[in-house]
Amino acid sequence: MKAIYLYDEITIPEKVSVRLEGTVLSVKGPKGEIKRDFSHAKGIVIKQEDNKIILEATFADRRKKALFYSIKAHIDNMFTGVINGYKYYLKIIYTHFPMTVKVVGDEVQITNLIGEKNVRKAKILPGVKVTVKGEDIEVEGTDIYNVSQTAANIERAAKITGYDRRVFSDGIYIYKKEVIGHEK
Repeated sequence: MKAIYLYDEITIPEKVSVRLEGTVLSVKGPKGEIKRDFSHAKGIVIKQEDNKIILEATFADRRKKALFYSIKAHIDNMFTGVINGYKYYLKIIYTHFPMTVKVVGDEVQITNLIGEKNVRKAKILPGVKVTVKGEDIEVEGTDIYNVSQTAANIERAAKITGYDRRVFSDGIYIYKKEVIGHEK
C-alpha cells in the first residue's frame, strides 16, 4: 500500500477568533460562537498556527480521506456561520383545514393539521431562532447543523401518512436555504 499524506491549511477570516483546546474547536465571530468536538477524528491532526488551522493525516485510506475533507467542510461551515449565519425557509400548506403554527418555548406547535385534535410538536435546537410569518416559517442561526435539523424536525412533525399526497398536500415543507448576506 502506498502511504498517502494529506495536508491542508484553512485561513482564519479577519473577523473570527479561534481557540483549539485538544480536539475541541471554538469559533467566535460577529454573529455568535460555535463549539465542535472533533475527538472522533482518529488519525487526523488539527493544529492552530498564526492565522491558520492546519489539518494533517498520514497513511490515509478511503475512510480517513473522507473524514479529513469532512472536517475541513465542518470548519469552513463554522466560519461561514459565525460571520454570516444560515437561514431556512419553510412553507405552510393546507387545503382542507386551516393549520395553526406557533412557537412556544423551545418547540414549534402545529395544531389542526388535517383536522387532528392533537398538537404536533417539533424541537428547536439551541442557538436557533424560529419565526412564523403568516404562511412562512423562517429558521435561522449560526450552526448549520442545528438550523437544518430544526427545519427537518418541523417538516417531519407535519408529515401525514396514510393519505394520497397528490390529493392531501397539507404539511410544512422546506423550499429554500441560504447563507444570510449571500445571493445565489
